[in-house]
Formats: sequence, C-alpha cells, structure tokens
Amino acid sequence: MFFNWRLFFRALRLLLWEQPFTWRRWAYGLFFTGLFLLFLGFVTLARCLDRILFPGFRRQPVRSPVFIIAPPRSGTTLTQNLLSLDTERFVHLKMYQTIFPAVCLQRLFDGLVTVDGWFGRPAERLLGWCEKRWFGGWDDLHKMRLNQPEEDDALFLYAFASEAVYMLFPFIRPLWEAGFPDALPPESRRRLMAYYRSCLQRHLYANGPDKTLLSKATQSCGTVDSLMEAFPDAKFVTIIRHPYRSLPSHVSLFVPVWQTHSPEITKDGPVSRDYAQLAIEWYRHLFAFRKKVNPAQYYCIDFRDLVKNPRTTLEQLYAHFGWTVSPELARRLDLATQRQQEFKSKHEYTLEEFGLSPELIQSELGELMEFYRLER
Repeated sequence: MFFNWRLFFRALRLLLWEQPFTWRRWAYGLFFTGLFLLFLGFVTLARCLDRILFPGFRRQPVRSPVFIIAPPRSGTTLTQNLLSLDTERFVHLKMYQTIFPAVCLQRLFDGLVTVDGWFGRPAERLLGWCEKRWFGGWDDLHKMRLNQPEEDDALFLYAFASEAVYMLFPFIRPLWEAGFPDALPPESRRRLMAYYRSCLQRHLYANGPDKTLLSKATQSCGTVDSLMEAFPDAKFVTIIRHPYRSLPSHVSLFVPVWQTHSPEITKDGPVSRDYAQLAIEWYRHLFAFRKKVNPAQYYCIDFRDLVKNPRTTLEQLYAHFGWTVSPELARRLDLATQRQQEFKSKHEYTLEEFGLSPELIQSELGELMEFYRLER
C-alpha cells in the first residue's frame, strides 16, 4: 500500500514547527493526525486480511473504467448521480466504501445491515440521525451520506495524495504533490496507481465484478496523466464551468475549515490565493490533457447544458461512447431533470471575496475561456 511518508512528515513539520505556536493548532493537528493514522492502520490491516480471505480480488479485471474529472464545483456530483442511475451498466463507490476500501470490511457491513433488518432497522435510523448531525451543515453545498455516491478522495487520502490534505495542512505550494500527483517522481506515480488499481479491484470484486467501474474525483484533475497511463482503455468525462463561478465556490469550502484551527487565515489571504492557483493549474492540466487522450475516450460536458437539461446532456454523452439509454434509465433521467430544474443554489460567491479578480483569471486561463466560449 503506497503512502507518501516524505510529504506527510513535511506537512507535520510545517504545521507544528514552522508556524507560530498556538495550542489550538497543535491540538487540532495532533488529534486529527492521530485519528488519520488510526484509520490508516486499521484499513491497512483489513486490506492484508483481504489477501488471505478473498485472494480472488487480485485477479479482478478493471475494464474500461469511467472517470468523471473536473475542478470542484463544476457539476461532477450531479454527473456522477445521473450516471449512477444506470445500475445495469455501472457500479459506483459510496462514501463508506471509500472510507473502508477492503473486501472483508464491506462483507462485514453487509452482514450487519442484514442483522439490523431482522430487528426493524434501528441502527439504520440511528445512523441517519447521526449523518444529519455530522454532514447536514454541508447539504446546500455538497450533500454527503455514507450510503450515497461519493468521490474517490478518501482512497487517495490514505496515500497522502489528495487535496483533502490541505484542510489540516494549508500549505499548498510546499505540499504541491498532494493536490497534483502527476508532479510526483515516475516511480511514486507508478506505486500510487498500483495502490489505486487494487482499491478498484476490491470494489468491483465485492460489488459488481461484471460491471463498469464509475469513479468521480475532482482532485484527479492533477492525476489524469497517471490515470491514462495506468488505465489505457479508460473513458474520461470532464466538465467545463466558468472559472469565475467555480473558483470562489471551490475556495469557500476550505476557508471555514482552515479558520477552525488557524483563525488568522483570512478569506482573501495568501492561503486562499494559493489554493485558487491549484484549481487554475487543474484547469490548465485538463485543457492540455484533451490533446493527449484518444477523442473516442474523452467527452467534455458544458456545465450550462448540464444544469439546463440533464437528460439531453447524458444522452449526448451516451451517443459519443456508443452506449444505449434503456427505457428505465430514460425514465430515471426524466425524474432527475425535473428535480434539477426545481433546484436553485443558495450560495453565491465572488472572486474578490478570496483575493482574486477577473483580470487575474483571464491572464491565467484566457486561451481556455476563448476555446470554450466563456464570457469575459
């Protein structure tokens, strides 16, 4: 199992010893680092047990996986939810499956769900109440539930190769490879992808050996080259949304978390600007990627079309890849389209709130904006 220890110890040094001392930062840093290492050890042990109890997962093929990749706040969750409606074709990852990526643990949870059903599902109701307490505050931004489709971020977090690292360690430039794994040395990239493949093999083995793996990961904007090398038959679905809209929304997710352990971090300060720069580099990386990948394996969705008419957008994607929309999927897409047309976000953000400006974005992404005909 790959873990970037070098980057991990650098992150700890930056947080604990290269910043002005505060009890709050040390308390948060040590508590969540300890909790993370506890989960890492538990999952590593479970994955070792997989090799004894379920050795067949190592022979599980990962055929033509579908990766949904775009900068955060660009409609990746909506796209994943829509494609996940095609249960005959795809198997996706749920949140609890990304937190516990081991066959033996998923089998254990399946057994517990069965037992809970014998007694009228009291544990399910209790868990639902807990989820609303834990995640309810995020519902307007990104609804999270343990049994709903979720991105692969936790899988990469266990390798310390995820933008989630920046929540506790807000040092984007010194820890650049965490959010941009394509910048890792070739051998580290190879080991990271070998670990990731083993996660996908386990998931398919436990949940749908004959289905197509459907993955969503915004942080994979910085991993697309590695994914293409590791999965040469993969299909890539990306989404283009105006950076004036996605960038401030992206940064807004992390600012409250940073201020919990480091109140001196301001919305429009250098940390926010560095984090926005990471997203800008993701835009550029994906823009360059479109020329590297076989056009038959790549499809770009316009965010404006996606939110206006999800069904038509998905039908066009299916036509591009030569897939058939079944009558049942068409019915589900009609219902999803109706819900989407009734939805209106309650959150609006501006570039200026986070120390950014239209001029800066145009200077960085002008070519991309012109290519996709995005208004300046």
